[in-house]
Amino acid sequence: MNTLPFPQLQAFLAVARAKSFSGGARELGISRSAVSQSIRQIEEELGVVLVARTTRSVSLTDAGRRLLELVGPAFAQARAALDEVSAKPGEVVGRVRLTVPRAAFSFVIEPVLPTFRERHPRIQLEFVFEDRRVDIVGEGYDAGIRLSEFVERDMVSVRLTDAFRFVVVGAPSYLEKRGTPQRPEDLLQHECLTFRSDTTGSLYAWEFERGRKTWRVPVRGSVVTNDGLFCIKWAEQGLGLSYMFEPLVADQLRSGRLRRVLEPYAASVPGFFLYYPSRAQRSEPLRLFIETVREHAALHMASAKNQPSR
Repeated sequence: MNTLPFPQLQAFLAVARAKSFSGGARELGISRSAVSQSIRQIEEELGVVLVARTTRSVSLTDAGRRLLELVGPAFAQARAALDEVSAKPGEVVGRVRLTVPRAAFSFVIEPVLPTFRERHPRIQLEFVFEDRRVDIVGEGYDAGIRLSEFVERDMVSVRLTDAFRFVVVGAPSYLEKRGTPQRPEDLLQHECLTFRSDTTGSLYAWEFERGRKTWRVPVRGSVVTNDGLFCIKWAEQGLGLSYMFEPLVADQLRSGRLRRVLEPYAASVPGFFLYYPSRAQRSEPLRLFIETVREHAALHMASAKNQPSR
C-alpha cells in the first residue's frame, strides 16, 4: 500500500463503532454505499476481510478487531492534533465520547454540562446512555462512567460520588393495599417493578445485606423494563415496589410520595466513577472534562457531608 487510506480507515472505524454500515454512514454524513465501497477498497488493499457481513448483523473479524486496536487510538490522536492546530491560541478543540449509565445523568452529567460548555464551547461531548458492559477501547470511547464493580482493574478511575445505598420504595397507596414487607424474602409475595439487563438479558435480582449476611431475591412482577428510571414514576403511581439508587428518589422520599421499606437490609455501593484506559492515552479535551467533573464531585460530596442526617 503506497498511500495512507485515510477515508477508508475513517469509514472502517465508523462502522466498527456503530456495528452497522448504516450507522457508520450516518456518523460520517455520507451514503451507505460509499461506506461499503470504502470498506471493500481497504480489504482489497490489505488482502483480508475486516468486516463480517450477514443480512441481519455486522461484526469485525479477528483481522478487523486487530486493526481497530492498532489504528483506533492513533486515528483519534491524529484527529485531535488536526483540531488543535485549527484552534485559536488558548482554545481547546476536540471531542470526548463517553458511555454513561442512564441513572448517572441527573446527579453526574446534568449539573456538570452547563459549566463545561461555558468553559470549553469548542469541545464536543458525545454521551451514549446505556447500562451494559462496554469495551471502551474497542468501541471507540474516551472514557466511561459506571459503578465501581463494573470498572476493570487496569483502568484509571476518578470518584464522582460518595457511596450510596440501593433502597426498596413504594407509594403509600401500594403499601396500604398490599402491606409492608419485613424481610427480603417477603418480596416474592409482592408486585415488583423489574429490570432486564442489557448485558445478560436476564431479570435483575434485588440485592440486600445485613451484617455479614447477603440476599439476592429473584423478584417478579407484571411490569418489566430495560430502563429502571421509569420505575420511579410507576412506583409513585402505586403499581409496585421499586429498587433504586437512593439519591434518585430523594425528592420523592422527602415529599412522602414514596416510602422506604426493608431499610435495615439496604445494600451499599462505593458510588459512580469516571474511568479511562491510561494516563498516556488521555487527550486534552478529556483532561478538561475530568477537571470539571472533579470540581463538581468535590463540591457535591462536601455539600452532602454538611446535610443533616435523616
